[in-house]
Amino acid sequence: MASEIQRIEIGFAGGQVVSVRLEEKRLGDLRKSVEREDGWHDLEIEDGTISLDLSKVVFVRTSAAPHTIGFSGD
Repeated sequence: MASEIQRIEIGFAGGQVVSVRLEEKRLGDLRKSVEREDGWHDLEIEDGTISLDLSKVVFVRTSAAPHTIGFSGD
């Protein structure tokens, strides 16, 4: 079974924000690294790799609900 992908935003000191889509496991790995503030963290995303300076990360925000395209059948 494939891991669910979530849209997250990573906020940095100075106000910059990066929006990416991540699998749940990679999000968990990122959260652990941010908690430890382990220097740099390479984040594997759909488009490649982002290297993050964890000492500059001020928040990680996950989307509350999945985004849908078109009409829902509810």
